[in-house]
Amino acid sequence: MYFNVIFYIVSAIFILNVILAAIVVFFERRNPASTWAWLFVLFFVPVAGFLIYMIFGRNTGKQRIFGRKQKLDEKILFDFIKSNNLLSDEIGKQIFSTDGIELDKNYGHLRDFATLNIRSGSWMTYNNSMRRFTDGKLKFESLINDIDNAKNYVHLEYYIFRNDKLGRRMIYHLTKAAIRGVEVRIIYDLMGNMSLPDYFFTPVIKAGGKVTPFNPPLFIRINYRDHRKIAVIDGQIGYIGGFNIGDEYLGDVKRFGYWRDTHVRFEGDVVDQLQLRFMMDWNFFSNEELKISEFYFPKKPLLGYLPAQIVSSGPDTKWQNVKNGYFKMINEAEKNIYIETPYFSPDEGVLEALKVAALSGIDVRIIIPAHPDHFFVYWSSMSYLGELIEVGVKVYQYTDGFIHSKTIFIDSLVATVGTANMDVRSFGLNFEVNSFIYDEKIVAGLEADFIKDIEDSKRITYEDYKNRGKIFKFRESVARLISPML
Repeated sequence: MYFNVIFYIVSAIFILNVILAAIVVFFERRNPASTWAWLFVLFFVPVAGFLIYMIFGRNTGKQRIFGRKQKLDEKILFDFIKSNNLLSDEIGKQIFSTDGIELDKNYGHLRDFATLNIRSGSWMTYNNSMRRFTDGKLKFESLINDIDNAKNYVHLEYYIFRNDKLGRRMIYHLTKAAIRGVEVRIIYDLMGNMSLPDYFFTPVIKAGGKVTPFNPPLFIRINYRDHRKIAVIDGQIGYIGGFNIGDEYLGDVKRFGYWRDTHVRFEGDVVDQLQLRFMMDWNFFSNEELKISEFYFPKKPLLGYLPAQIVSSGPDTKWQNVKNGYFKMINEAEKNIYIETPYFSPDEGVLEALKVAALSGIDVRIIIPAHPDHFFVYWSSMSYLGELIEVGVKVYQYTDGFIHSKTIFIDSLVATVGTANMDVRSFGLNFEVNSFIYDEKIVAGLEADFIKDIEDSKRITYEDYKNRGKIFKFRESVARLISPML
């Protein structure tokens, strides 16, 4: 009798769990692959699976909260356009037609690609200069020097701050800037900084700086991360790329060894787009509203011709803008596609586009880490890369440390450098930001870095992949199945 009662209770809970969860999943009309992944969890982990889904899988709260942010972001962008009398001039031309796009003749077939980014609110800028960094020590020396020379303000938005040597050094220089009257504002992600002590930012705050976390409700915060890495100094200088703030990004943590990443430093009109991105995020998550003004968007000196755009995506954008940019780049390539990413778990669209490119004779090469920091994601990555190896894609594992670079280059014409990985989390869950650069000389330099990385990598051949062990195959299969949830 007792056994029967327990059996019926467990059965009822299990059936109710699956029915309720399935209804929620299907009514949210999510990606089919993601739906099946969640149903797998709900079926094999009854009760607990439903609780996990309610925390990590629900979209309802996200749509309500970030839908409001999207509207506020659109208002800030419109205010910027209106205040600069651009609605019927440069930006207006670009938004309503391609007449405002001025690219070299070699880029004629890429006007539609530039237009795609323009539709996301990222107009084309031309008066720019850029410096690239692949080494954390050089990048942070440059950033600290710019902070020390700041006259008006320093705006930082970083996914990770570490309470280590570099983190404390950054706080020291930011505090000095605040003491001398520079406006210092910092946005950080709570989930990315769970171990950060409460007192970490205290020196900056006591000196007059302002700090705000990326802080939506807990059930949203767990799954949606502010993965952006932005620095803006005086509206004249902007940084964007893969480096967070911590000793490992200098190559000073034994577990990772040398840290290979890509970051860029812009001067010029494109900095306004980084400033807008920071302002949109600051106004939503802090108790302060920054207004569009010449103080935050000063006039820029003439620097030269370098077409560039800054593209943001995340739960606060209508479209998956960075993912769309990646997809369009792959489809526009005529000669080569070079990709560096620490995590490779793309959706079916991007995966098929890469396959078609390789089968069409385009030289497709991908570099991932040889020593991953997250093994589950690594096993998932290998399942996708195996399919690409079969159609002729050249896949390499970087062996000279850890590669964290998030870059794509096509045909020695266009490059993207930013924060978005080639995975479904960066495509749809994280808040990301990437630069898109249209300059043969700049792209040639970035491609040279890529070729150097291949020299420091081991190629995974078809034979290597085919002969992987049974345990590895099992891990791949499980990781691939739930990759849409990662």
